[in-house]
Amino acid sequence: MYVRRGAAFLLGAVLLLTACSSGGGGGGDGKAERPTSGPMNRPPGESASVPAVTQQPKEADPFWVNPDGSAARQAAAYEKAGEKDEAAAVREIAEQPTGQWLGPENPEQEARGFTEAADRAGRTPLLVLYNIPHRDCGQYSQGGAADGAAYRAWVAAVARGIADRPAIVVLEPDALLHLVDGCTPAAFHEERYDLLDDAVTALKSLKNTRVYLDAGNAGWGHPDQIHEPLRRAGVARADGFAVNVSNFYSTEDSIAYGKQLSAQTGGKHFVVDTSRNGNGPYEEGDPAERWCNPPGRALGPTPTTRTADPLVDAYLWVKRPGESDGECKGGPKAGDWWPTYALRLARG
Repeated sequence: MYVRRGAAFLLGAVLLLTACSSGGGGGGDGKAERPTSGPMNRPPGESASVPAVTQQPKEADPFWVNPDGSAARQAAAYEKAGEKDEAAAVREIAEQPTGQWLGPENPEQEARGFTEAADRAGRTPLLVLYNIPHRDCGQYSQGGAADGAAYRAWVAAVARGIADRPAIVVLEPDALLHLVDGCTPAAFHEERYDLLDDAVTALKSLKNTRVYLDAGNAGWGHPDQIHEPLRRAGVARADGFAVNVSNFYSTEDSIAYGKQLSAQTGGKHFVVDTSRNGNGPYEEGDPAERWCNPPGRALGPTPTTRTADPLVDAYLWVKRPGESDGECKGGPKAGDWWPTYALRLARG
């Protein structure tokens, strides 16, 4: 049975130093966080007495923590207001590396800013590319590039921004699943396969970039439904695939799903999004929207390369905890920061 996944994603473009605003990214876009670091770039309202957000130990978690993200700012605001318990809870999110979703307007500047900041910290940033044409089938995160030519130009700009600096890229959440489930019209299928294959080629031409194609989640269906689309999208040349992006299935179930799919794709490795899977999936309410801002969820295992299986390259927080899945269950638009939900996850 197909389970609708939370493609609640976001992020237009605002870069420190360029001060460019977002636009044209579809109904689900918020704003990208600034690639800044260091004590001179504390969030507004943060004083020197508020502990700075720092990087995690590199040997287990080599991924970059954005010290100026929404969670860091929220924690600082709670500290300033004297709400110590709330600040401590949200800092559990702020102190972990999360995905940086590149916006539609300034992809080269954003990719350069994030990778440069991460490189200065001796870490690797997690970048998420989510701009495929006809994205999300008109749902909460609809939008994407205007056409194939615009998408190829956008990917080329991302590649220029990354250059030779290390990066991990999760490529186009939902793009393949929406071909298989019939949500994306058949007229666009061949173009999408070509665009994804070309994106893999462009990104893997870079010296230090690792690429993982999105491959759904443990509740979506049997791997037999997705391994051929992955092959057509270029998974053989990618580093592997990603599972459970923006969803809630347990790490154990996600690994089992990934291993089945790995067996169908020549033993490809994979990464698991563990950002919000601490309590597993929501099993009440309308099945069609269980993925959207479900109550009672919790943060999952923190990002690391020390995983439970040799096929699993990393646990990652691809979805940024505390950002809305869409305008459901009282949430703001997809990708917007939602402090109440962030607290619920941290306390879950």
